[in-house]
Amino acid sequence: MALGPRLDIRQSQSLVMTPQLQQAIKLLALSNLEVEAFIGEALEANPLLDVGESAPLAADAVEPGEDHRRTTLESSPVDQLVAEGRAADDRPLDIDGSALDRDRDTGDGAVSLADPSIGDWGGEIRMSGGEDGPSIDERGEAEESLAEHLHAQAGPSCRDPRVQFIVRHLIGQLDEAGYLPVPLRDVAAELGVPLAEAEGALAVLQGFDPTGVGARNLAECIALQAKEADRYDPCMARLIDNLELVARGEFARLKRMCAVDDEDFADMLAELRGYDPKPGLRFGGGGGDPVTPDILLTARADGGWDVSLNQATLPRVIVNRTYYAEVRGSCDDKAAKGWLSEKLADANWLVKALDQRQKTILKVATELVRQQDAFFRHGVSQLKPLTLRAVAEAIAMHESTVSRVTSNKYLHCERGTFELKYFFTSGVASSDGEGAVSAEAVKASIKQLIDAEDARSILSDDALVDLLKARGFDLARRTVAKYREAIGLGSSVQRRRQKALSGGR
Repeated sequence: MALGPRLDIRQSQSLVMTPQLQQAIKLLALSNLEVEAFIGEALEANPLLDVGESAPLAADAVEPGEDHRRTTLESSPVDQLVAEGRAADDRPLDIDGSALDRDRDTGDGAVSLADPSIGDWGGEIRMSGGEDGPSIDERGEAEESLAEHLHAQAGPSCRDPRVQFIVRHLIGQLDEAGYLPVPLRDVAAELGVPLAEAEGALAVLQGFDPTGVGARNLAECIALQAKEADRYDPCMARLIDNLELVARGEFARLKRMCAVDDEDFADMLAELRGYDPKPGLRFGGGGGDPVTPDILLTARADGGWDVSLNQATLPRVIVNRTYYAEVRGSCDDKAAKGWLSEKLADANWLVKALDQRQKTILKVATELVRQQDAFFRHGVSQLKPLTLRAVAEAIAMHESTVSRVTSNKYLHCERGTFELKYFFTSGVASSDGEGAVSAEAVKASIKQLIDAEDARSILSDDALVDLLKARGFDLARRTVAKYREAIGLGSSVQRRRQKALSGGR
C-alpha cells in the first residue's frame, strides 16, 4: 500500500451553527426578565432597533391562532388543537438537538452549547432535565435559593388556595436568614385578611424545611428547632426565653431559673449551640425575591383556558425603517453602508427570533395545560405523570426544544405560580394496574392523611401503605417513608411526641 498525502472528495450534510442560530437557541432558554435584559443590550448596540407599544389585546378580540402572544384552549373537547394556519417560515422554533455537533442531547440530562468565536452569543448554557423531567428530590439537590426551596413546598403543603396565597406572600417577605422582618399585623392589613388567618399561614410556613424559617426573632427560631427535635420542655423554654443571659454568661442565674443541675444544664447548652440561628443562609440566592411569571393562565367563562405571555415583562421590539432610510440616504462611504446593512440584518433576525420564541413557548405551554388540565381544575391530587418526550411527540417538536422552553419559565394560575418543570413528574404504579399517578399526587395524599390523623392513633408507615392502596396508590413501605420525609413530615414516633406536647391538637 502506497504511503503519502492525497486529496479525497467527500459529500456530507451538516447543520451549521451560525451566530443567528446560536442566538435563537439562547433566547429560547431565557426567562422573560432575562430576555428583557438581552433586549436592552441589543437596543444599545443597534441604532435600528426600537421599542414599540405592546398592549395586551382584549380576550374577545383574539381569534385562535391569530395572536402569537395568546392561545385558547376550548372546553369541549379539551384535546382539540388550536388551528395554526401559519406559513412555513412563521412556525415555532424547533431544533433537533441530535443534528447539532455543538448542541447535542447526550442523554445525561444536560445540554450545552459554547463557541468562543461567536462573542457574546457563544456563552455557555447548561440546562438540567432528562426525559422524565426533574423529580422533587432532584430539585432539592440542585443549588437553589431559599425562596425557591420554600415555594416548592407551598404547593403540596397548602390545600386551601387562600392559605397558599398568604404563605407565598410571606415567603416573599423573608430576609436572607429566613426571618420575617415585617410585623404580621402589617402583612394582614396589606392583604386584607384577618390577623388570625395570617397567623395560621405563618404557622404553615414555619413547618417548612429548613426548621426555623419564618421566625420573627432569634428566640422563636431556636424554639421551632427545639420543638422539631422534641427538646422543647419547660426548662428549655425558659433557657430560650433568656438568650440574653446566655450571651452574658450568667449561667448560675440560668440554672436557678431552669431548676436543673450542672449536668442537665450542660446538656441544654450543648443542645442550644447545635441549633442554626440563621437557617436561611444555607441556601443561595439571598432572601425571598418574588417570582415573575412568564406565562399567564386564566379560566374562560365557557370552562376553557386562555394561555398568554406576560407582556409586562416582554417589550415589543421593532425595526425603525424610517431611520434606516434617512441614514442610508446620507451615507456615501461604502464601509458605512455595509455596516448599516449588517445592523439591519441583525435587527430583522432579532425580531424574527423573538417572534419564534413566543410562538414556541405558547405551543409548549398550551400542551402542558392540556395534559395537566385536571391539576388546574382540581389540584395536585390530579397531577399526571408527564415526560418531555410525551409533550414533544404531541406537538411534533424535539425533546431538546421542550427542555429549553421549560427551563427558567414560570406559569401563573389561580392555584399559584409554578415552574414549568414542576409539571413533569415521575409516575407511581396504581393499585389496579391501570396507568400511573404522579409522585406529587402521592405526596399530597400522604400529607392529607397525616394531617387528619387522630393524636391518639398516629398512623405508622405500614398503615399509610394500606390507606394509600385503598386510594389506588401501590407503594412499598420504604417509598412511603421516602415521600413522607421529602415533604418534611416526621415518623410516627416523632409526630406522637409533637402532638402530645401540643395537647393533641
